[in-house]
Amino acid sequence: MSTASTTTSLDKTAIVLFAHGARDERWKEPFLKLQAIIKKNNPSQRVELAFLELMTPALPELIDSLVAEGCLEILVIPVFFGQGGHMRRDFPAILAACQGKHPQVRLGAKAAVGEDIGVLEAIAKYCAN
Repeated sequence: MSTASTTTSLDKTAIVLFAHGARDERWKEPFLKLQAIIKKNNPSQRVELAFLELMTPALPELIDSLVAEGCLEILVIPVFFGQGGHMRRDFPAILAACQGKHPQVRLGAKAAVGEDIGVLEAIAKYCAN
């Protein structure tokens, strides 16, 4: 049996952690840790980082790269605390442009992580200790 026929659907999927970006490279350290935790818990899952501004890669560039590598399904998870202007205006426009450029790819997104009650409960627990 060839290796091509044993490829799983996970080989063609990717999770993208999408963050704002900053001038100071140290700012992305928590996102690198989050990426490592996800990879540790799901070793076969591809997990990448992309940024809105000030850091690279930008989300459209990363999606282009993933598609060129054969990814057929990409889930973008905004690691933003809330639904401000970037999440209400910029993010949907970026996703729509990427989907238009790559109509063959299933491109999905979750709400900002700060909108999830489990995330908020974990932060509240941290603050209370």
